[in-house]
Parts: sequence; C-alpha cells; structure tokens
Amino acid sequence: MIEITWLGHSSFQFKLASGEVYMLDPWTEGNPKYPAGHVISRADYILVSHGHFDHIASTVDLAKKHGSKVVSNYEICMWLQSKGVEAILPMNKGGAQQLGPLKATMTHAMHSSGIQDGNSMIYGGEAAGWILEFAGGRCAYFAGDTDVFGDMKLIGELYKPELAILPIGDLFTMGPRQAALACRMIGAKKVIPMHWGTFPLLTGTPEELGERIKDLPGTQVWTLEPGRAVSW
Repeated sequence: MIEITWLGHSSFQFKLASGEVYMLDPWTEGNPKYPAGHVISRADYILVSHGHFDHIASTVDLAKKHGSKVVSNYEICMWLQSKGVEAILPMNKGGAQQLGPLKATMTHAMHSSGIQDGNSMIYGGEAAGWILEFAGGRCAYFAGDTDVFGDMKLIGELYKPELAILPIGDLFTMGPRQAALACRMIGAKKVIPMHWGTFPLLTGTPEELGERIKDLPGTQVWTLEPGRAVSW
C-alpha cells in the first residue's frame, strides 16, 4: 500500500508501507491550498520538477530540517547546493535513479523553469515530469507543469503507469481539454488532477475533465482533498 497526500497545488507526499516518505514539488508557506495543521515530519527524498516558486519554495527548508536527498535536474541541484542543501542527486531527462525502494525516471514536460533568486530570475534547466516505479511493479506518472505533448503516448507505452497525476488548471499549464487527450495517450486507470483551484485564474476543474473523458470507462478521475491521505 502507498499512502498519497495532496498538499494543494502540485505538492504531494508519498509514504510507503516501509516508512519512506517522498515529497514532490513541495510548497507549504504561502500555498493557499496547503492544509492547515498538516505537519511534514519526515522527508527522505524531495523530487523537484522545475524551478518556479510554487514548486520549489519549501525545498531548501525541508531538506535542511529532515536531511532529505533532493532529486532534480543538474541546474536546480547546483542552485540548491548554493543555498546550503547538502544531499543532491542531479539527473536529466531519460535518466533514472534508485531512491531507496523507489525508482524515479525523469521525463519531458512542456514548460519553462526559471528560478527566482532574490530580485533575479536565473536559468533553471528544463521542466520535467517523473515516472515513479514502486516495489511490486506499480507505476505512477507525475507530469509536472506541462501542456499535452505527443510523447505522452510513448510514456504510456514504455512505462504503462496505473496512476497519472496531471495539471488541469489552464493558463500556466494544460487545461481539461488538453488533459483529456493526455489521459487517452497515457492510458492510466486513475488520474489525479493537480495545479487547479489554487487561484481564481486557474479555471480548469476535475468535473470538466471527467466530462471530457466520460467515454473512457477504464479511466477514473480521482479528485483528492488537500491534507486527506488516500491509499493506492
């Protein structure tokens, strides 16, 4: 069993039955949808998809507090190291690393990746997504911030993820229309919407995504509540 907790926006916590905790794109302070009272008591690994503040903002503090190993592209890892993060595991698209019981493969994403550093915006490499392969053969696809792109079909063919976590908010990522096409290409049985509802400008909703894929009976839109852990 894998325990998944959505922490609002694109932040997720994965806890394995063996105890390891993986944080994806942590944004706690300032996140309007971060669940009140939720405490992150352990973070063995932190995976960062790209450099925008709403995906990386809490990484330095969490890594220093918990001694987390941080996984991201080379540019982001070097920046994090300059901020005092000691344990970095840089990689790039197509590569994979074994992170305890979890194997993580970095995939493509269609998005930008600048890092706000004081008053400057610096280069943060390219945005990415993740294939997460768990013990026992289970596989999830965390798309990161992205538009739909044709290679999602290849991701489906290569890794056959049972679960896909897709942005649907529109404006800064794909909306429900594009996400529906992504669902068709990936072929996952369950789809968790993310990057929606945080701000009024993010207009996409899980209901619209569900309506657009109602002809896909094998795919379920799994809408999570921030802070409420679910078992997968």
